[in-house]
Amino acid sequence: MSIFRPIAQRLMALCLAGLVSVAAAVEAPVSSSSITTPPPGKVTELQGVSVSGVQPGPGLWKISKGDHVLWVLGTLDLLPKHMDWQARDVQAVIAESQQVLDRPQVKVDAKLGFFGTLGLLPSLIGVRNNPDGKRLVDVVPPEQYARWLVLKKRYLGWDNSVEKQRPIFAAAALFIAAIKQADLSNDMLDPLIKRAAAQHDLKPTPITYTIVVDQPKAVVKDFKKTPMDDRDCFAKTLDHLDSDVALMRARANAWATGDLDTLRRLPLSDQLQVCLAAVNASGVAHELGLTDIETRVEATWVAAASTALETNRVTFAQLPMERLLGDHSYMAALQAKGYTVTLPDGLSDTVTSDPATPTKTDSAQHR
Repeated sequence: MSIFRPIAQRLMALCLAGLVSVAAAVEAPVSSSSITTPPPGKVTELQGVSVSGVQPGPGLWKISKGDHVLWVLGTLDLLPKHMDWQARDVQAVIAESQQVLDRPQVKVDAKLGFFGTLGLLPSLIGVRNNPDGKRLVDVVPPEQYARWLVLKKRYLGWDNSVEKQRPIFAAAALFIAAIKQADLSNDMLDPLIKRAAAQHDLKPTPITYTIVVDQPKAVVKDFKKTPMDDRDCFAKTLDHLDSDVALMRARANAWATGDLDTLRRLPLSDQLQVCLAAVNASGVAHELGLTDIETRVEATWVAAASTALETNRVTFAQLPMERLLGDHSYMAALQAKGYTVTLPDGLSDTVTSDPATPTKTDSAQHR
């Protein structure tokens, strides 16, 4: 299994409602309206080398009500490959916890069963490909295709199977191949958290929003014959590939060193958001109810976090960092329910006049 599977799943499972990748679980997409792109020339100044050695990682968010506390670790998909995460704070919190909450995920349930899955498999052949047997050279402008050939040779070699694929899947293949060369990895956090939980007889509680697909064969059939407006996704990937990889490396370094102020200033990848927007606008996404998925996933997580806070004296949870630092933070929903949110060490107060702004009167770093 590729260590970059989560990134591929964001595109694959959302495009096909999870039917291409059996039992796939993906993080909810980020709203493209909250994404800002740095001015030209800024991204090239980002740190070009991944940090290594022992690193502290970020502080923890503290959500409390009375003597009940929920500690939250903000996570990233990609972190420096050669980093040794000093996770003593997380391990100490888990040792005190009565429950560990996993990251929120989206699960697709096609209710196929074993034989139903076997029956679906033939219809999945060629599902990534352009309708009507067209190739990339037939569906993208000539100048884009010329740039594509240069980048394809650099990152994908002479793999011609990708030439049959829709622009969004070709873009994903190129993006993932580029990341593989950037000394980044996504297999670092979950194993450590699961080991720490197992040492105290805890099993992470899944936080899952489930999409039920009643007629998976029909969904696949419709997708295979329906065009998708993914040309902007393809163009953005070609235009910003190197700068987006540098941006992800800079975000990974900021996470590793616990520099949350820097991490908050660095934007998310514009390329990935444009591609996800293309998925959200597709007919299949509307048919399956994927267009409002972010709100539903948030409600699922907030409900689980509230229950844990009411039930347990101490709970540990993890959330994607954009759900903590972005414009649409899950912390606001918890504040609205009467919980106190305390920012971690390494993150300055948010500049706002809103009285509900998270406080830093007490350190949220668990020592």
